Amino acid sequence: MNVAAQRHLDRSELEEAARTLRVQGGRMIMLYAAPEAGGTQNVRYVSSRSGIGFDIWVVPADTAIPSLATIWPLLGWYERETADHRGIVFSGQPEPFSLIAPLRSAEEADLRRLPDISGDAVQILPFGPVRAGVVESAEFSFFYIGEAILHYVPHLFLKHRGMEDRFAGQTPETGLVLAERVSGVGSAAHALAYSQAVEAAAGTTVPDRACYQRVIVAELERLYNHLHYLGHLADTTTLKVGHAEGALLAERAKQINARVTGSRFLRGIVAPGGMRRDLCIDGLASALDELRQQVHQYIKRLDASESYFDRLATTGLLPREIAFDQGATGPVARASGLDRDLRRDHTYAAYADPDLAFSVATHETGDANARARVRIAEIENSILMIQRAITLTPTGKIRIPCLPPPNREALGWAESPRGTLIYAVHFEEDGRLARVKIKSPSFSNWRVFPYTVHNTNMMDYAINEASFGLTIAGCAR
Repeated sequence: MNVAAQRHLDRSELEEAARTLRVQGGRMIMLYAAPEAGGTQNVRYVSSRSGIGFDIWVVPADTAIPSLATIWPLLGWYERETADHRGIVFSGQPEPFSLIAPLRSAEEADLRRLPDISGDAVQILPFGPVRAGVVESAEFSFFYIGEAILHYVPHLFLKHRGMEDRFAGQTPETGLVLAERVSGVGSAAHALAYSQAVEAAAGTTVPDRACYQRVIVAELERLYNHLHYLGHLADTTTLKVGHAEGALLAERAKQINARVTGSRFLRGIVAPGGMRRDLCIDGLASALDELRQQVHQYIKRLDASESYFDRLATTGLLPREIAFDQGATGPVARASGLDRDLRRDHTYAAYADPDLAFSVATHETGDANARARVRIAEIENSILMIQRAITLTPTGKIRIPCLPPPNREALGWAESPRGTLIYAVHFEEDGRLARVKIKSPSFSNWRVFPYTVHNTNMMDYAINEASFGLTIAGCAR
């Protein structure tokens, strides 16, 4: 695993460093506040350089820090979140009001006020927080004329759970239980990223057998998520049979998960130091062959439905430039031409093995159809990678002791089904967790999503939201 390199910066050097990173083709990832001895705080900026590793800039937070949101717009939400949770001031923030916490003043309320859109034909629709079925709670404000959406404002943090703060004071083993419950449909990815952060802090090298089994678990999670996604997308295009078939295929994938790991949602299997137990892989390759044929037939039927393609093509256009600036990740970013994937760019587990031979699926059009095509390609890749990993898995230990020394910190990451997932862990003197920061893909993609809604139409909204594969739990963590 790549090791993050730290660099201490004065706040006066920060803006120039941010501009240089952009000129050199790097990528800002996130920022967060970390505790220091004596009760002080600093802000840590995490950036990446493909094929090189992650960099961390450490900036003192004893006074206001210049906002970097005009240089790296994706940092806007991170700055506002940090201001809400840690009280750190970012001077020059273009949206200087609360993201998550209640508004702090009448001035903030005025800044957050919905735009004035006048005209007898303009209607305002406050939709949510209770939505159809079991859809997660969120509130959306639509300004529209007829079917045309003029402006769209999401309010996403109505049930913010404060998961990051729950880690403080926990042991590394208890922290794993919390990580698996940040986002239920990403339990394995969260467990993997968290475990790899703990392992990096401890300097632990995971046994090869566990590395290959981690690939199997991670791709099983990608598989059932993408199948569920296709069923949900078919539902929004009114293909009820397509919805039912997609849900059935996702269910079959979850049943495979249960036979292999004992958990339909792949919990309780990945752990710091390796795996809790060996996977039950007998019959897995043949089960995947059968599922693969069923998936091929399903996709063939979807492709033969002209109305399905017509509803996806040109819906929710996300240009490459906006995807980059606003921090899109995972299939959403790759569908807009951003060729990035942590499994390849900052490799981990056994993904560096050339015999796994996976390819990164990308598309250029940046619409709902492109996002679906990327996930369809990833379904095929996941099945092939699992089958190859089964044959490549060596014998040997499945787990070794992993106990980080006092006052250590590290990053761990995984390419979840929705994109880049990063855990930053900090340990106390007694070996318990002092701070855990989670960079969640849905937090990133929810920031991007409104750019695809403005100036579209109401009839396409549900399709567009479904094509992003977003979760509220992953965002309001």
